[in-house]
Amino acid sequence: MDELHLVDAWRTLHPGLQMGQGLWRVARNQQLQQQAFNDNFLNREHGRRLISTSATNLNHRKHIQGSMDIYHLLKTRRSKEEQGFINLEMLPPELSFTILSYLNATDLCLASCVWQDLANDELLWQGLCKSSWGHCSIYNKQTPPEFSFRNLYMQLDEGSLTFNANPQEGIEYFMSRGILDDSPKEISKFIFCTRTLNWKKLRIYLDERRDVLDELVTLHNFSNQFLPNALREFFRHIHAPEERGEYLETLITKFSHRFCACNPALARELGLSPDAVYVLCYSLILLSIDLSSPHVKNKMSKREFIRNTRRAAQNISEDFVGHLYDNIYLIGHVAA
Repeated sequence: MDELHLVDAWRTLHPGLQMGQGLWRVARNQQLQQQAFNDNFLNREHGRRLISTSATNLNHRKHIQGSMDIYHLLKTRRSKEEQGFINLEMLPPELSFTILSYLNATDLCLASCVWQDLANDELLWQGLCKSSWGHCSIYNKQTPPEFSFRNLYMQLDEGSLTFNANPQEGIEYFMSRGILDDSPKEISKFIFCTRTLNWKKLRIYLDERRDVLDELVTLHNFSNQFLPNALREFFRHIHAPEERGEYLETLITKFSHRFCACNPALARELGLSPDAVYVLCYSLILLSIDLSSPHVKNKMSKREFIRNTRRAAQNISEDFVGHLYDNIYLIGHVAA
């Protein structure tokens, strides 16, 4: 108790000293708070640096991994490029020939630079010749030992280009090379089975060579064909002229006789004669122009077509003429 009284008495006697101790405590507390704040700031900054460093390392690892993937892809691609195409000589001959048979002449010549023995095979070039020129007189002849279908292809291509420039010179070219015999029947078969001749030049040639035209018409078989469909097939091989004239009349006349010859039973049943078919063909051509031309505003109706056609061909039944109209209306032009 005496000590407590002494302390109280001492504090009472020295009030300034007591105030100084209070100020010292406040300053000390502020110093501790500032130190704690600095420690927290340093910890947070260190944490952010660790996170940034981790993200950088992760991106670096991803970059390295991506580089490895790209390197692997490039290495794999390089190895595949080094392997190149499949060597056809390692395959069975039947499979190799089947693959090369899908090539055209240009690609086959390029293939011969790699696989000379395979690409120069005579069967491949024979197939190319017959796919574009279905009939040549030389196909049925005894060829010499040095004969080559590859050389024949080059000659056929050259002759076709010559024909498309001058038809008469083209035919003479084929004959001079022994490819084609000088007979209307052989020439007509060649024209019928060839797909590389210009139809405008062919029309000029057939107009001059009516003997070849006669043989060409006889090569068509119109048995059991509907009249408009047969006329379309005829004009697909022998193109109709752009204007009406003597050549068109000749074509329709020859077609009419050939159609009746191929369908004798139908001709008797329907009362069709070459003259009646001739009239029907002209009616079909005029109807095709009427229905397909954008310049004709008022299209011919089915009733009008039946009435006009039966005026010229009275023996033809109304139902048959109606079916002709339906065919043109649904399928289209007979000479397109």
